[in-house]
Amino acid sequence: MAALRLVLSMFVLLLAVVSLSEGLRGIGPKKCCVRFNDKPPIKENVVSYIQTSQQCSKSGVLLKMKSGRQLCYRPSATWVRELIDELDNKVLPGEMSNL
Repeated sequence: MAALRLVLSMFVLLLAVVSLSEGLRGIGPKKCCVRFNDKPPIKENVVSYIQTSQQCSKSGVLLKMKSGRQLCYRPSATWVRELIDELDNKVLPGEMSNL
């Protein structure tokens, strides 16, 4: 009976350790937008963008600025879609254009 109790205790302890380590690992998205900026940034200061994860409750676009800051904007805004198109079509230094 004591051996069964020891085995059951060890199993519960192992289950608790695994649950804790999985919770600390963080399965969810890395960045989500909670609030959105309404004022467009200066285009020359934007260096890149990323779409937030589909796991986020609100869809968003993170614009990375030259300063390193990332600002959240609504992807439904017309100017955001236009800026994303410009960034996607921008020729990077060292690349050749297809003209």
